[in-house]
Amino acid sequence: MIGLFSDSHGDLEAFDAAYELLRGKGARRFIFAGGRFNDLDEWVLMRKRRARGGRTYTDADFLADVTNFLCNQEQVARPPAFFDEAEDSGANGPTRPEDFDKVKERFVRVPDKDSLQYRDASIPNKAVDMLGDALCTIVHDKNDLEREDLLNALVFIHGREPEPKVVQIGPRYFITPGKLTGAAEQTCGLIELVDRNLRFSAFRLDGKVLVDRHPVELVRKNKLSVK
Repeated sequence: MIGLFSDSHGDLEAFDAAYELLRGKGARRFIFAGGRFNDLDEWVLMRKRRARGGRTYTDADFLADVTNFLCNQEQVARPPAFFDEAEDSGANGPTRPEDFDKVKERFVRVPDKDSLQYRDASIPNKAVDMLGDALCTIVHDKNDLEREDLLNALVFIHGREPEPKVVQIGPRYFITPGKLTGAAEQTCGLIELVDRNLRFSAFRLDGKVLVDRHPVELVRKNKLSVK
């Protein structure tokens, strides 16, 4: 399962609540569709501070983090697919809650126009990956999608919408989890793979179900469109 959330805009408590809610519902991978790119980094630091019990970051903490970083670098030759059967089935065991450097690796994120990263040529404004065997494009603002994006992908996950919803246009789907802040309700979403198709659910941060397993029936394409 994949957890979806967007538009935290510095509200790390909402970011944390969405993560815990979706993790509790079985999400092992996460999409953060922008709305302040650095919130993921700051949330990881917040969770590390909590794990230290609020004590000052020491040289020993630094050396431990560097050791963990160097070890992780040896393991990231191939980013994990969204639906990794061994991982999601629990065959390797759940990610340790305190190991937030590894948790961070489970996120795909994209920048929004208000972030410095949006203007950084080394950071893509869109991410492309597979949901099962269907191509998915992730973007904060759906207006940034270009012709090739629209023709090639079957699923578009985006932010910058006040409420969670699924919009079908022809054989393609636009999915948004709503906003963590700046809307009438703070919401997040969940995608699960069912018989090679998808189901989308959405929740308020208190756990109330807003969208209950909306079906996303995918029509596969055999080839990509290029210029």
